[in-house]
Amino acid sequence: MRLVPALILLAGAGFLRGQTADDPEVSAARAEMAKVRAMVEAGAAPRAQLAQAEESLADAADAALLRKTAYGQDLTVEQAGDMIAAAERRFNRRQKSLDDAQRLVAAGVKTDLSLGSLRDDLDRAGKERDLANSRATLTRELSEMAQAEQLATARPALLDSETESDGVLAYATFARVEVAFEEHFGKKLPVSAVGETAVHRAMGVDHRGRVDVALNPDQPEGAWLCQYLAQNHIPFFAFRQAVPGKATGAHIHIGAMSTKLVSGG
Repeated sequence: MRLVPALILLAGAGFLRGQTADDPEVSAARAEMAKVRAMVEAGAAPRAQLAQAEESLADAADAALLRKTAYGQDLTVEQAGDMIAAAERRFNRRQKSLDDAQRLVAAGVKTDLSLGSLRDDLDRAGKERDLANSRATLTRELSEMAQAEQLATARPALLDSETESDGVLAYATFARVEVAFEEHFGKKLPVSAVGETAVHRAMGVDHRGRVDVALNPDQPEGAWLCQYLAQNHIPFFAFRQAVPGKATGAHIHIGAMSTKLVSGG
């Protein structure tokens, strides 16, 4: 039954090669494992001792990862998942150690006093896991905020005004549409085009101040959006299929109908 420790060790080994080559705790655990392996191969130590050394190396790798992520300065969304997994593994190892010790106490092999340090270790691992989850949540939220800001800067025609004029859709109006859709369906409005795009320029139409949403007006979400726009007196056009010179496929166009681009303008 050494498959799980071996898998954990392999996962840790990849991390060791990538990020913890100089970590003193990992180096010490690796050296100890090599020593124990030599003793086991020589018949001077039980194989169970090697499994324990492998587990210690995996735990050292997880601890090194947490020092670079949960307690480090920079953390990416991609690293957040690895950080949470490492914290969870460390917590599970300490829970198992406590459970094993409690069985020995119940069997009369050990006294309850031997459980004190194990409970403390589990408590610290639990706090470490909470920290990892909190740091990961904050990192994801900051990433989403950054993406939202990038999306906003990609809407120059919508950000200029709070009121419609000359057929230009106001950003404040469109923002209300996005919020209403997300509150109703629990997901983002599938916007496919904001303002002028290469596709619209190729079609020869001025799409500034307009928004395209990738929803079929005959489907439930598209029908709801059309109804919402009509009720709130927001101009829109529903396309059920491609229309030469106007639409490449089914979608809902929010704002005034796009006008033809002026040559040389």
